Amino acid sequence: MKALLDRARSFKRRVDFESGEYRKLAEGQYPEALFITCSDSRVIPALITGARPGEIFELRNAGNIVPPHGRQGASGEAATIEYALEVLGVQDIVVCGHSHCGAMGALKSGDDLSALPGVDAWLDLARPELAPLLDGACEDPSMPAVAQLNVVNQLEALRSYPVTKPRLDSGRLRLHGWYYEVDTGQVHELDEDGSFRVHAA
Repeated sequence: MKALLDRARSFKRRVDFESGEYRKLAEGQYPEALFITCSDSRVIPALITGARPGEIFELRNAGNIVPPHGRQGASGEAATIEYALEVLGVQDIVVCGHSHCGAMGALKSGDDLSALPGVDAWLDLARPELAPLLDGACEDPSMPAVAQLNVVNQLEALRSYPVTKPRLDSGRLRLHGWYYEVDTGQVHELDEDGSFRVHAA
């Protein structure tokens, strides 16, 4: 923690605030995309995309889960999605799953999460749609298969939101599914045929 604190204290000296780039951020934000991904500390959206401050609006939680529309109670996820689209005018949403994901690993392994009731309740949102893969004929689903199916499922959840449907129908919003490999740095993109592929830069 000391190293993090020291870097925070020296941030103003390490960054050129006089150049105007950072000062301009105070005037407002105009991100190009909403990036929905896992809270995992190894997944760093700005590092993966090379985004500069102000270029991506982030939504992070365990397992990059988008709660179904109409779920009872307040939802930070729903609020972030609404704000990104209605206020910031974002035209692209990326849902990015990743390898070595603890949330997907727990679902795949059927871990006993009784000591983590909050985590268990949260993962319940993803369990039903993953059940065909977790409980089906495939006795040992690979981690990529689980994480990638979860990305597809969360994109479907996004499509159910009233704030996204008219934008998708009119072509004002594009959804993207990504799968990031922590150990290789490769980004697999969801193609129209439902497959995740690595595309040449």
